[in-house]
Amino acid sequence: MQNLLSSSLLSKNLESKIYKTIILPVVVYGCDTRSLTLREEHSLRVFGNRVLTRIFGPKRDEETGEWRKIYKEELNDLHCLSNIVRVIKSRRMRWAGHVARMGERRGVYRVLVGKPEGKRPLGRPRSRWDENITMDPQDMGCGGIWAGLIWLRIGTGGELL
Repeated sequence: MQNLLSSSLLSKNLESKIYKTIILPVVVYGCDTRSLTLREEHSLRVFGNRVLTRIFGPKRDEETGEWRKIYKEELNDLHCLSNIVRVIKSRRMRWAGHVARMGERRGVYRVLVGKPEGKRPLGRPRSRWDENITMDPQDMGCGGIWAGLIWLRIGTGGELL
């Protein structure tokens, strides 16, 4: 696959379409239903930057005339493709909206609004999916009305949980 993305036979537009339609869905599959650690988010960002660097290739420096790698800022200016972590967070918020609109009889809805019983293990608890959902709108710059669990009330028609 890496030979295909660095090939001079394909246009940059076609290579970015391959990234958007083949690589991104494979990488993002299943991530909307689980919480990511900071390390996983970082490795996904690094992977996305490496693929995009492979697509857009090196750049010739205008002053020295030497070839160099493209910096992250230049890479973001060159393409209109979104960040992998941002795609995951938007899909996670979309899935949360679907779950919020499900009825109370559905198991997924009960898992979302229910509180686990019993003792928790020692140590710091891992971040849960619903905690990530409350933080995703702030991370995506959509604070305000979407802060906290207000999205859950909106999705259920105004009912307080």
